[in-house]
Amino acid sequence: MDDSVVKVLVNHEEQYSLWPAFLDVPAGWTDTGVAGTKQECLSYVKEVWTDMRPLSLRRRMAESAATPS
Repeated sequence: MDDSVVKVLVNHEEQYSLWPAFLDVPAGWTDTGVAGTKQECLSYVKEVWTDMRPLSLRRRMAESAATPS
């Protein structure tokens, strides 16, 4: 079983990714502060990433819904 430590990253579109803890965070991503085994981090992502649509799409859809046709 792989017990290497990974961390959870998030980008400006509120999309999540797992990243090896020993590597620097790539440009465009932010460390959420959550780290652990792959399974622990996947459980966290499953809890918090409940809407897989990118933030920009969610905003456009919300604006579209608020604007009468």
